[in-house]
Amino acid sequence: MRKLAERVGCSHANLYLHFKDKEALFYCLVEESFDQFSAGMRKMIESARSGDSVTLVRKAGRAYVEFGIANPSVYEFAFLMRRPGRGRPGKPHVTYERMQSLVRRCIDEKRFRRMDVDAASQALWAAAHGITSLLILRPTFAWADRDKLIGQVIDAAVDGLLA
Repeated sequence: MRKLAERVGCSHANLYLHFKDKEALFYCLVEESFDQFSAGMRKMIESARSGDSVTLVRKAGRAYVEFGIANPSVYEFAFLMRRPGRGRPGKPHVTYERMQSLVRRCIDEKRFRRMDVDAASQALWAAAHGITSLLILRPTFAWADRDKLIGQVIDAAVDGLLA
């Protein structure tokens, strides 16, 4: 906290007026990262609000990966850094809720098999998160063509849910 106070030009006691401890500061930064992530995702998929529901799920998955790759620091802070302390209870994030809504729409339209919406949404999220994390954390690996690889991962996850 002293180093942070020094970098932002205030006393270390001043930080404690805003944050109870390091954990509170960390969670504030995580929430800010999630807000940036959500705003970026919203912009990336806003143009595709209408249309074929399965195509929208594919676009949302690709947008997720592309945002993470374009903003690795935000993505790492939001999803990859270890949390100090015991952690806070998780709450659904607006980006996840958007994916859940798209999955529910696909099921209602009988485009996806009848299944648990949460399990299907989380499976898609796991696929997108996996490729995003690998591309960010292992940039020197001899990856196949990035766009083809991302497409194959997202398409395989979506195709596994089709009716």
